[in-house]
Amino acid sequence: MESRAGVIWRSLHNREKIGRRWNWHNLLVNSVAISSDGQMLASGGYTIKLWSVTTGREICTLSHFGSVTSVAFTPDGGWLAAGDSEGNIKIWRRS
Repeated sequence: MESRAGVIWRSLHNREKIGRRWNWHNLLVNSVAISSDGQMLASGGYTIKLWSVTTGREICTLSHFGSVTSVAFTPDGGWLAAGDSEGNIKIWRRS
C-alpha cells in the first residue's frame, strides 16, 4: 500500500526537519503552505486541511470546488487562498 505520509523541511539547504511526519489526506496532496507565524500548515488535495505545526493535529477540513492545485497564506497570515484545477479560487479568513 502506498504511504500518504510526508515530511516537512524547514529549508532545502540544511534539510532540517520541522519535527514530524504528517499523515496527509487519503489521496494526493498537490500543495502545502506554512503561515508566516509558523503555527499553521495548509495542505491541498481534493480538500484543504489545516494543521497545527506545534502538535501535528488536524484543525479542520475545508471544501473546494475541484482538485486543489495551490494553497497560500497572505504575508500577514490572516487569510488563506486556494486555487483548483478548474480555475476557481476560494479565500478564507484565518480565525
